[in-house]
Amino acid sequence: MEPYIIATYRQLSSMHPIYKLLHPHMRYTLEINALARQSLINGGGIIEACFSPGRYAMELSSAAYKSMWRFDMEALPADLIRRGMAVEDPSMPHGLKLVIEDYPYAADGLLIWSAIKDWVESYVAHFYPDPNSTASDVELQSWWDEIKNKGHQDKRNEPWWPGLATKEDLCKILTTIIWVASGQHAAINFGQYPFGGYVPNRPTMMRRLIPQEDEPEYQKFILNPQATFLSSLPTQLQATKVMAVQDTLSTHSPDEEYLGEASQLQRNWINDQEVLEMFKKFSARLEEIEMVINERNSDPQLKNRSGAGIPPYELLLPSSGPGVTGRGIPNSISI
Repeated sequence: MEPYIIATYRQLSSMHPIYKLLHPHMRYTLEINALARQSLINGGGIIEACFSPGRYAMELSSAAYKSMWRFDMEALPADLIRRGMAVEDPSMPHGLKLVIEDYPYAADGLLIWSAIKDWVESYVAHFYPDPNSTASDVELQSWWDEIKNKGHQDKRNEPWWPGLATKEDLCKILTTIIWVASGQHAAINFGQYPFGGYVPNRPTMMRRLIPQEDEPEYQKFILNPQATFLSSLPTQLQATKVMAVQDTLSTHSPDEEYLGEASQLQRNWINDQEVLEMFKKFSARLEEIEMVINERNSDPQLKNRSGAGIPPYELLLPSSGPGVTGRGIPNSISI
């Protein structure tokens, strides 16, 4: 999100409608990124000290970014298709069919994606009624140019960057950015402590390899595999560090602002009654989605989210209270 945020502050006036649209989705992100550089992803920091790749952890992440990251694949439908989890199908809702229908992240995520997309399209159509108005918006073109050429300088010449000539182009770009800041981050962040707080369930590293048949330790492994497993887990210090970080990262602050909730600043900015009605429609749609997700979680036919030993999938429920709740979609990456 950082390149989008910096370009927004640099290139868009605070009165620009796209600045107003994006502003809630930029809250606290630069601050949390700065803190992460100091103690989480820094050399010798928590990631390098407590994850299997050790000092190669960030190098591994960088290599993955270099070879795999594409802006056009950050959109949820495109991501699902690329990973073989969906196929294009114009007859289906969202224009695609899931390969595994009982895939909670995809099924719930597409509802959130669709709601964001409809809100963005109505907002953009209101402020850009003329077909040529996006191409002639100097601030907007400078914003997109900075995102590509400065924010992602190492990938500036890639052919997959979308153009920004029409309002349809703008809608796709904005929907992707808002999805990354809200739904995608919520789905991969706020389940960290519920799933990984009990270290044997989701250890960040293993200190021993499984013994091979020709090794002396193999018989001990066969006689007591549990002991081998437990001796392979992180040390108490490593485990405690990771648990503390996961607890912090999974916590909603009392002043969290959630998707579909208008902050006081937004209420003052959005003095256009037509835009307010669009936002109310977006908020109401998210409330409907919450009910749909709750119904899915109580459906015994959906085995990946219901049944003995299977926790309900709540990571994409839009609302939440403060604390570690395993649910809730904040507007921005604020932790």
